[in-house]
Amino acid sequence: MSNLDHLAGLLAAARRAGADQADALLASGTSVSVGRRMGKIEEIERAETNNIGLRVFVGKRSAIVSTGAVDPASFDRLAEQAVAMANVVPEDQFADIPDAPPPEDAGVLDMDDPVEPGTDILMARAAAAEEAALAFPGITNSGGSGASWSRSHVALATSRGFAGAYSRSGHSVSVSPIAGKGVAMQRDYEYASAVHGNDLDDPAMLGRIAAERAVSRLNPGRPATAKLPVVYHPRVAGSLLGHFTGAINGSGIARGTSFLKDAMGKPVFASGISIIDDPKRVRGMRSRAFDGEGQRVERRALIEDGVLTTWLLDSRSAAQLGLKTTGHASRGTSGPPSPAASNLYIEPGAHSAEALIADIKLGLYVLELIGMGVNGITGDYSRGAAGFMIRDGKIAEPVAEITIAGNLREMFMHLTPANDLEFKRGTDAPTLRVEGMTMAGG
Repeated sequence: MSNLDHLAGLLAAARRAGADQADALLASGTSVSVGRRMGKIEEIERAETNNIGLRVFVGKRSAIVSTGAVDPASFDRLAEQAVAMANVVPEDQFADIPDAPPPEDAGVLDMDDPVEPGTDILMARAAAAEEAALAFPGITNSGGSGASWSRSHVALATSRGFAGAYSRSGHSVSVSPIAGKGVAMQRDYEYASAVHGNDLDDPAMLGRIAAERAVSRLNPGRPATAKLPVVYHPRVAGSLLGHFTGAINGSGIARGTSFLKDAMGKPVFASGISIIDDPKRVRGMRSRAFDGEGQRVERRALIEDGVLTTWLLDSRSAAQLGLKTTGHASRGTSGPPSPAASNLYIEPGAHSAEALIADIKLGLYVLELIGMGVNGITGDYSRGAAGFMIRDGKIAEPVAEITIAGNLREMFMHLTPANDLEFKRGTDAPTLRVEGMTMAGG
């Protein structure tokens, strides 16, 4: 039986058990990973998963059950459990299963690489990354390297007639070299991921980049507390987009627990800034043919010329706000849908990263962030950081054990992007400069 056939059988069981409405999600996948350290393979792992979840509605009451055993013989029992649970929970006036159009063709997104690499290829990728790192002068040890491949399948069906499925593949490689000795050791890392193996960055190049950074971070200082511009390296700059999408998540807006709850249609970023969510990017890390409720998805400018244009909504949060879903529902087999972004990025600016730094007399260049000291209600921001000082427009000495702080409302309004955007992570940003932050050091 196909995945959609299984879901049709589970929905039929839900109707027999007394459900007024139901939807069912099946998520299955295979993954292979290898790990290596100091030239020796430390692990080779293959995992297979197969999970199915059922959500039933009895009037305005709902419940969810899930299992890792996809067995049609158990569907009636599973549905009866779900209906029994739904009968004893409070009503939810906003939850519903929305109508959905037929799914669009997932093939145009090119999300499934047909080539499954053997473990020999994965071991070669991990070896190339670690060997290149260990060959770099000043590298004394290795935290290891790894490579992986996965393929996942998603199928969704609802009692309102929607039925759709798609598959996605993923390749990744990572490396973490160590420089120095004893208490003076410093480590860094680099990684790459791609939907298709032939789009993956060269593992040896990743090893050299990580090694050079690790060596450059030796003997860090703790600078004096100051108010200064902070420049975020692209690998950490995307975290600011994560804080932004968290603040426009429809669930938080409906509860009134976001510092941007009153910002719709108003400037949130400086003029000229645009932030895009594009679930239809070909070979995108988070592309999808439909959302977690079967709704059509589309490219949206969440911020256009600095102005907030939309919330991220699923059907429940949209109903709470008197709006329509934006196709941002995301879900697993054991929980209800909730809003989430897909391929998220901030459009690049006009100047290079070097030009963005060139006029900074004293600043901070952040390579690593630690902790999650962000208050989603007030926008207050405080995180541990490490990186380099900027002096007279140049990257200078390494620093560590510092804290950077500000308020996201002010940070967003004083943010400038460079032109070095690359699509690597699913949430992507170029180098970002933020004015007027507080750095607390020694």
